[in-house]
Amino acid sequence: MPLESPINRKFSVAPMMEWTDRHYRYFARLMSRHTLLYTEMVTTGAIIFGDEERHLAYNEEEHPIALQLGGSSIEDLAKCSKIAEERGYDEVNLNVGCPSDRVQNNMIGACLMGHGELVRDCIAAMRETCDIPVTIKHRIGIDEFDSEQFLVDFVGTVKESGCQTFIVHARKAILDGLSPKENREIPPLNYDRVYRMKQHYPDLEIIINGGIKTLADCQTHLKYVDGVMVGREAYQHPWLISEIDTEIYDDECSPHYSRKSVIEAMYPYLENQLSQGQKLNYMTRHLLGIFHGQPGGKQFRRYISENAHLPGADIGVLRRALDLVKE
Repeated sequence: MPLESPINRKFSVAPMMEWTDRHYRYFARLMSRHTLLYTEMVTTGAIIFGDEERHLAYNEEEHPIALQLGGSSIEDLAKCSKIAEERGYDEVNLNVGCPSDRVQNNMIGACLMGHGELVRDCIAAMRETCDIPVTIKHRIGIDEFDSEQFLVDFVGTVKESGCQTFIVHARKAILDGLSPKENREIPPLNYDRVYRMKQHYPDLEIIINGGIKTLADCQTHLKYVDGVMVGREAYQHPWLISEIDTEIYDDECSPHYSRKSVIEAMYPYLENQLSQGQKLNYMTRHLLGIFHGQPGGKQFRRYISENAHLPGADIGVLRRALDLVKE
């Protein structure tokens, strides 16, 4: 059976499609030693029938790192969990929160909240197959299944699998009528329901997610739950991550004390990736928000946006953009 988790989940960056790829995660790790980083959601089919290396490769510097899986086949999820362990991931997480039509049609994501026993059996099989922690990320409800009792019952059913860590997006998902973007904004946040879930299941590790924007928000939530997961804010304004080790983990040894030093620390990585055929703009898109609110920040973003995609663009584009910033 799985060993006790060595991961401290007080702060994590949410899995986000098209955003939390290996280049972003390398960048984020330069600003925090302790933050738990998640991959984008990867479906079991993409791993089993697709290019496993492309979907699962990561940089060793990214640890601690968790793989988020999308799927509902007990056999496939168990197989992919074993692959995750063999590849050195620190955790595997089951997505039971994504509301898009595409994943619903394949029984992936938030629609699985209507099938608690299946989720339980999937996670039980995943735990039986690997010795790394298996966790779940889900909503507080779906469609008309939006009562507090529904959430308590769902968590209670999944808990029977032995799962100890529940990451809860504090909004319900509306599966028919709202886009994924609207599902991140329109259903109201209900943090109190997540707090009460922790009270109901004090033995479980409860991580809260949804609409969290500041360190003050994080500190408030940590009075009631075990950890916070931040999504869009950690991507769009990444310098937030630089304060996590000090403010959340009480570690005064911050990796970098200035935004410029973080960008400069990216140079060797970017040059290595460029030498392997990676496009500069595909990597630098993750850096655009680091100077948000700083003198020259808009010029930094504009210069990269206008030049990083050009043929032959190299590290010089980033150096020239950095010269525009007065930190």
